[in-house]
Amino acid sequence: MKICFNNLIRLILFSAVIVHTAFAQPSKEPSLFQPVFATGAEDRTYWVKTLMKIADPVVSNLAENTLKKNMPLEVPSDYQFIAKDVSYVEAVGRTAAGLAPWLSLPDDNTAEGVLRRQYRTRLLRGFKNAVDPNSPDKLNFADHLQPIVDAAYIAQAFIRAPKALWEPLDTITKRRYIDAFISLRNRASYYNNWLLFSGITEAFLLKIGETHDPFRMAMAVQKLKEWYVGDGWYSDGTRFSMDYYNSYVIHPMMVDLLRIGVEKKVASANDLANAQKRMQRYAVFLERMITPDGMYPAFGRSITYRTGAFQSLAQSALEERLPETIQPAQVRCALTKVMNRMFDDQRNFDHNGWLLLGFNGHQPGIADFYTSTGSLYMATLAFLPLGLPADNVFWTGKPAPWTAVKAWEGETFPKDYHVDF
Repeated sequence: MKICFNNLIRLILFSAVIVHTAFAQPSKEPSLFQPVFATGAEDRTYWVKTLMKIADPVVSNLAENTLKKNMPLEVPSDYQFIAKDVSYVEAVGRTAAGLAPWLSLPDDNTAEGVLRRQYRTRLLRGFKNAVDPNSPDKLNFADHLQPIVDAAYIAQAFIRAPKALWEPLDTITKRRYIDAFISLRNRASYYNNWLLFSGITEAFLLKIGETHDPFRMAMAVQKLKEWYVGDGWYSDGTRFSMDYYNSYVIHPMMVDLLRIGVEKKVASANDLANAQKRMQRYAVFLERMITPDGMYPAFGRSITYRTGAFQSLAQSALEERLPETIQPAQVRCALTKVMNRMFDDQRNFDHNGWLLLGFNGHQPGIADFYTSTGSLYMATLAFLPLGLPADNVFWTGKPAPWTAVKAWEGETFPKDYHVDF
């Protein structure tokens, strides 16, 4: 009986342990909110360093007339263009458009200010080389359709930083860009987001007092208004595509084009206000796509443009037009997390620092038929908030969790509903 009683006691104690384990509260998981840096000042230093890491091969080589000599021309197996005719102008236009807001800040004697002045000087020298008929790095604007695209990004760089990148150019260089942009009128854009490329180039010409083609501007605005499908999304032409072209091209160029149109009294202020609200709404989706660990969905065309997917969110932050439900600091922390995950392990760069074909690594098989090395520099377009001074709340705000962090931490976060405008 004693043995049986002892066994019964053991069984009762064992059962109690099992019941306690089953119903005990789970141990608290580490917080999902783990910002890369403790302060906005550190974030800013990191953003500058990362932008330089991406942009330096393009800017420094163009300044030294060695871009065509040193830039690799990697293309996918189904590439359908002539890379040497289009890839260099892609690299220059996209890099310049991303750098422009940062370079537009006034000079100061901080370490960042000194670096910014150096890069502005290099890019201005490079811009001169790019249209000098005697330069080995003279860019092609005369042949093929692709220059329509990247002339637009160069024009957008001039629009974003007129005093830093356009006004300092000498008269001959300015005339060469004007003539290059005008020369594009002998080619028709595709009937989709490309209408904005023609439109923004003409808007720049209008802005600087040159003769422009009002039809190309009006056509871009009118068709995009017709292609708006609601809740912050435009269709890319008559067919809706679930991808990031609303960010790569559509929202930023629509807003910039209309801003010039309103300034010059050839566009509706109501159209501009709607375009700004639509970009703001689309920015809500972009912010929510960033997971707690800095990932985002790889879907649709042109995912090799990497962080360029966040241009609309970045421009909304730059223009201080983020929705009321989104703090600037949470956008800063979210984008820093994305940049840290994507660019800090070197997998996206070759041994000379050039971007590789891929999304997060060397993945040439996912590159599209129109993608080459130069195309990849759309990645710089996520860095637009560097155009905000260091004392702006975007940079001074206390690190804040973004929406996905709040949602998965079980915290309160804003509900989301369809918006009409």
